[in-house]
Amino acid sequence: MTDAEILAGIEEVARDHDLWPGTLSRDLRLVEDLELDSLKALTLAVEVENRFRVYLDPELEASIVTVGDLVDMVRRELAN
Repeated sequence: MTDAEILAGIEEVARDHDLWPGTLSRDLRLVEDLELDSLKALTLAVEVENRFRVYLDPELEASIVTVGDLVDMVRRELAN
């Protein structure tokens, strides 16, 4: 799966759960730009796990600052 496909899947999750109405780009920051509070960030993480059938390690989730970081983590998990 390409990064573009992963990004499109994350964008779909964000729209489906009213987390972000617009187009996502890798450089958008989850908290500052998307204004995700802890509940919305948790929703995004769980729904991304469901969408891609991956497990995002909670200890590593703190290192996810941007949409690009999330794309990279999903890609790594898909490769495992």
